[in-house]
Amino acid sequence: MDTSYPREDYLPAPAHKRDAPSTARGSLLPRDHLVWSIFNTIYMNFCCLGFVALAFSVKARDRKVAGDVEAARRFSSKARCYNTLATAASVLLPLLLVALVITGVVHLSKLAHESVGFFTYQFSDDEDK
Repeated sequence: MDTSYPREDYLPAPAHKRDAPSTARGSLLPRDHLVWSIFNTIYMNFCCLGFVALAFSVKARDRKVAGDVEAARRFSSKARCYNTLATAASVLLPLLLVALVITGVVHLSKLAHESVGFFTYQFSDDEDK
């Protein structure tokens, strides 16, 4: 029993470079973004978006191997969208956090500088008389 994946009898016929037109976008197979999805799943898995992208990438690859190019395009588009969201969120949110911490420190330092007079107020003996 052959349990190898993908099964050889389901593979589409290989397309050679000379057979596939380079300008016709409709005849080219869609990208599955599997490497990008694996990277996002391992390193940039913000709110499990990398894992969702990996699931759609695997579905796109399965559909491409089965020969269903239209479904492969849909899954590939979803995988690219989730990969973009995962990458953007994993890069922008830490930058936003750093910016908020910096502005908070600047605000607190200004507040502390302005309140120095309140904490250094000393009562003099002249006021008692």
